[in-house]
Amino acid sequence: MLNLKRFMGKQKQKSNKKFGVQLEEDIRGIFRENPKAELNYKQVAGFLEINDKVLRKLVFDTLLDLAESGYLKQTQRGKFKIGKRLNLIEGTVDVARRGNGFVITDKLDQDIMIPAKHMVGVLHGDRVLVELKTSRRANRTEGRIVEVLDRDKRKFVGTLEKERKHAFVVPDDFKMNVDFYIPAGKEKNAVSGEKVIVKITDWPESAKSPFAEVVEVLGSVESNDVQMRSILASSDIKYEFPDEVIRQANLIDMQLDPAEIEKRRDFRDTLTFTIDPIDAKDFDDAISVEQLDNGLVRVGVHIADVAHYVPQGSALDIEAKERGNSVYLVDRVIPMLPEHLSNGVCSLRPNEEKFVFSAVFDLTEQGEIKKEWFGKGVINSDRRFIYEEAQIIIETGEGDHAEEITQCDKIAKNLRTERLSKGGLEIVSSELRFELDDKGMPINVYKKTSKDANKLIEEFMLLANKRVGRFVGDVKGNKKPVSLVYRIHDKPDKEKVEQFAVFVSKFGQPFRFKNDRDIAFQMNALFKKMKDDGNFNMIQQMAIKSMAKAVYDTDNIGHYGLGFEYYAHFTSPIRRYADLLVHRILFDVLNGKRTAYPELNKIAVHISATERKAVDAERSSRKYFQAQYLSDQIGEEFTGFITGITDWGMYVEMHENHCEGMVPLKAIKFDQFYFDEAEYALIGRRSGESFTVGDEVKVRLSRVSLVKKQIDLELLID
Repeated sequence: MLNLKRFMGKQKQKSNKKFGVQLEEDIRGIFRENPKAELNYKQVAGFLEINDKVLRKLVFDTLLDLAESGYLKQTQRGKFKIGKRLNLIEGTVDVARRGNGFVITDKLDQDIMIPAKHMVGVLHGDRVLVELKTSRRANRTEGRIVEVLDRDKRKFVGTLEKERKHAFVVPDDFKMNVDFYIPAGKEKNAVSGEKVIVKITDWPESAKSPFAEVVEVLGSVESNDVQMRSILASSDIKYEFPDEVIRQANLIDMQLDPAEIEKRRDFRDTLTFTIDPIDAKDFDDAISVEQLDNGLVRVGVHIADVAHYVPQGSALDIEAKERGNSVYLVDRVIPMLPEHLSNGVCSLRPNEEKFVFSAVFDLTEQGEIKKEWFGKGVINSDRRFIYEEAQIIIETGEGDHAEEITQCDKIAKNLRTERLSKGGLEIVSSELRFELDDKGMPINVYKKTSKDANKLIEEFMLLANKRVGRFVGDVKGNKKPVSLVYRIHDKPDKEKVEQFAVFVSKFGQPFRFKNDRDIAFQMNALFKKMKDDGNFNMIQQMAIKSMAKAVYDTDNIGHYGLGFEYYAHFTSPIRRYADLLVHRILFDVLNGKRTAYPELNKIAVHISATERKAVDAERSSRKYFQAQYLSDQIGEEFTGFITGITDWGMYVEMHENHCEGMVPLKAIKFDQFYFDEAEYALIGRRSGESFTVGDEVKVRLSRVSLVKKQIDLELLID
C-alpha cells in the first residue's frame, strides 16, 4: 500500500513517477477486493487514508486514467466501478535466463509470459497475481503482475560476501536476478564464504537489491550436509520437527492393543512379505498370498495403518499435512512423519505384528477380480525381500516362497497387459543412483532400471489404488457423492504431442494419432519398436514431457497415463499425506459415516505443490552429487550423447558415468552456433554443421561448480 509520508518526501524530490505507479496499483487493489463497489474519488482516498488536497487530486486524475484505459468506468454520478471483467490468475513465477518471467498456474494449459521489462521487483518463485492481456502472438499468453502475494514469508539461501560496512548474499539459485544487501549488524556473525538463509526486510524502490537479514547460518559451502540443508531451505522444506510433534510421536507404543486386534481381520497366519529397495526403512506395503480351494488366488495388499496413530487435527496430523510428503535426497530422507512412526511403529518390518488397512482380492491367474474386500487388519510379515532377491526368484523359480512369488508375478504381468490394452502408457523407468562411501562421498554413479520384481509390486499397488478410487468414487443409485482426493492426469495437449512427433521424426520415426485415446497406443507402439535403440530413454523422456503432470484434485477426471477412470493414492501413507486422507475417507465410507474434511480441495492443491517442491529438491540433490563425483576429473575427456538443446547450449549425458553437463554456445570456438527451433538443432553459421538431440559427441570436462551444482563441458571436434 502507498506510504504517504514517503510519498510526500519524494514529492519534494520531484520523483513522483514511481509513486504514481504505486498509487495506480493500490487503486486497482481496492477495486479487485471490492469488485461490485461504486466509489467516488473521496471514498478511494479514504481507503488510502489520504487527506492532502494535492494527493486527492492525484487520486482523481489516476481514476480518470484508469477509466480512459477501460479498466474502470465512470458513472453519471461521478463514481467509478470496474469497467471490464478482471481476468486475474494466481500463480508462481519462473524466471528464464534472459530475464523474462513465466507464471505457472493450474488454471491455464500454458504458462503466462511476463516480459523482462515488467519483472522489476519480482523474484523467481514469488507467488503473484497476474492480469492477463491480449498478446500479439496468437500462440502465447501474456500478462502483467499486479501483486506479489507472499514475499514476506519467503526465505532465501546463498553465500555471504562481506565488505567493510555491509555484506551481500549471492543466492544459490541462478534464476535469482539480484543479490541481497545485508546491512551492518544483520549478518548474525556469519563470515565470508559461509552458506546462510536470509529473509527480505525491505525493498526500497530506488534500490537494485532488496534489503535482508541473516536468519540462520548453515556453515561452510564445502560441507555436503550444508549443501543438502541449503537445497531443503531453498525449496522451503523443513528438516526438523517441532518439539510437540516429536513428543506426540514418542508417546505412541510399539505394542499393539489387544482390544483393537479383536476388531480387525487377522492375517497373521497368512504368508506375508515385503519387497523393497535395499536401503528402505519405511515399509508402507506388504503382500499376502493364499491359494483358495476354488483355484483362485487371494492376494492381500496391506498398507501401514497410519491413520490409526495420527488423529485428524493433532499436532502430528497438522505437521504431516504441511509437509505433504517425504523427500528423498541422495544421502538422506526427510520424512513426513517422525522416525519413531515412519521407521518404527507404522513400518511393516518383518516378524513384527502391525496394524494395516487392507485391500484383498480373489483373483484368477489372468488377473480377473472375483471378489474384493477393504478393511482394517493385523499382519505379521514373514520375510523382507529386496528387489534383487525377488528378481532372482522370478528368474530361477528357486528361493524362499518361490511358488507364491512366481504366481504373483504371473498375475502382475497379466494385470499389466490388461492395463496397457486399455490405454495405459508403458513407461520403462530408470533411476540415477549413487554409491556413497563411509564419509558420504560419491564413489560410483549408475542407472537402475525397473525389472519384473519392481513391476510385481507396482501392479498390485496400482490395482489397490484403482479399486479404492472406484469403490469411493463410483456413485450409483441414490448415493450422495463422497469427496475424495484423487490422483488425476489430464489428457495430453495436442500441440505438445505434435511437437513430439516432429522430434521423433528426426530419428526417422513417424508418429501419427487419430484422437486422445490413440496417443497412448501409438506411443506404446513406438516404445516397443525402439526399446533396443540407444535413443530410447531420451525419446521416452521427451514423450513424458509432452504429457500433462499428474496432480491431486477432488474433481475426478481420471488418470490418462494409467488408463484408469478412477485412481486415488492409498498405498503409501507413511510418505504421502494424500494416502492418509484417502484412508480416513475410505474408513468412513465403510462404516457409513460422513466426517467433514474441511477445505479438501485446498489441501489437494497444497500437497500437489509440496510434491513439486520435493521433486525439485531431489533433482537438485542429484545434480549436486553428480558435480561432486566429477569434481576431481576436470580436464578428462568423455563420449556422450546430446540430451537437450536450447538457445544457450547443449546438454550432454556422458556414457561412462551417466552424469549430465552443458556445453555453452559461447564456449564453442570453431563456429558461431544458433538454435534452429524448426529443425530442433544447433547450426553453425559458417560451417553449416548441425547438432541435434541423440547425436554422439566427444567432450572435455572444463569446470565444476558445487555451489551452482553445475557441470560445464567443452565440445571436442576431431
